Amino acid sequence: MGKKTTGRMVLLTAVILSASNIKITAASTGDIIRATAGFDRIAAGVDYGQIDPGKAEKAVAAVEERRKEAEEALQEAQNIIDEAVDAEILETAEAQKEANSVDNLWGYTNLGMAQVDNHLNVRDKAGEDGELVGKMTKNAACEILSVEGDWAHVKSGKVEGYVHTDYLLTGEEARKKAQEVVYVVAKVNTQTLKVREQPNTDCPVITLVAQDERLEVVEQQSDGWAKIMLDDEEAYVSTDYCVVEEELETAVTMKELLYGNGISNTRIDLCQYAKQFVGNPYVWGGTSLTKGADCSGFVQSVFKHFGVSLPRSSRQQVGVGTKISLADAKPGDLIFYAKGGTINHVALYIGDGQVVHASSPKTGIRISNATYRTPAAVKRVLP
Repeated sequence: MGKKTTGRMVLLTAVILSASNIKITAASTGDIIRATAGFDRIAAGVDYGQIDPGKAEKAVAAVEERRKEAEEALQEAQNIIDEAVDAEILETAEAQKEANSVDNLWGYTNLGMAQVDNHLNVRDKAGEDGELVGKMTKNAACEILSVEGDWAHVKSGKVEGYVHTDYLLTGEEARKKAQEVVYVVAKVNTQTLKVREQPNTDCPVITLVAQDERLEVVEQQSDGWAKIMLDDEEAYVSTDYCVVEEELETAVTMKELLYGNGISNTRIDLCQYAKQFVGNPYVWGGTSLTKGADCSGFVQSVFKHFGVSLPRSSRQQVGVGTKISLADAKPGDLIFYAKGGTINHVALYIGDGQVVHASSPKTGIRISNATYRTPAAVKRVLP
């Protein structure tokens, strides 16, 4: 309890006892507080031979009444003190809780959220003439470092730069938006994590996931397993080999958006075209790049835009083109993934070890590492 509260309680106790005409003395710490009312000689003993019995009885009754008044006053004072202590403890706890919620918004102390339909450009300086250093997708989070006029200096993931404040939610609006879009991930903390069909070690392994990859968690179970979404299918991982935590999307670096030398314009244009739909919804059976597509529908529609016809499903698409190794993959090649030896997912390789794909209903169209799960096949369709 703080000094101000302690002082108020002492003063209040004194007022209550004074109003009761009771004198309080404390001999030392831990001593029982004694109430005396000017009847010391009677309290010490009554000599009925010297004092009129009637007067003595009245005096004893008066002493008893004063004693009760003292006890009641002391109890009332103690109740007030206890209530004040409880209130201050609660107030301190609430203040600490509020401080924690402010200082621990998923690791952000001054949270900003991208409010755009597609991408928010991050530039190396405040102004439209600044060079692009990255892009924040819709609802991506950032730490607001400072504000300079209409521009905010932010850090989002690996990207640090400036964004226009017209497209940035801050304060309570940012917190509410973050609560809407935050998701739970399992971050792999072992060299390779086995993803299984069921929450036990006796069932088949679907695929292996590399260290530091993040898997979307559907449910954390009490038996040491987490149900995850492996793209658009449910699977399980042991929480002994991953850390389950909440996470917000962050910016994509320009390195993740650029390509190496010797890549044809068609491949670059195709990948750039595909990436503009990042953040759009996943819809099973869908082929719309804006309203929703599944993995094969997304790839089919992207290639169709460039006059290339592909079959509808990933199992059919893997039969098209030339088989190559992952090491030889170029932007525009297709990477396939399998479950139990059967192809069940396809992604478009965009260079620098990255793929863009329609992943799951929760994450929609997104960019991932090409080895976020073990590739089953790599096919080249474009020349």
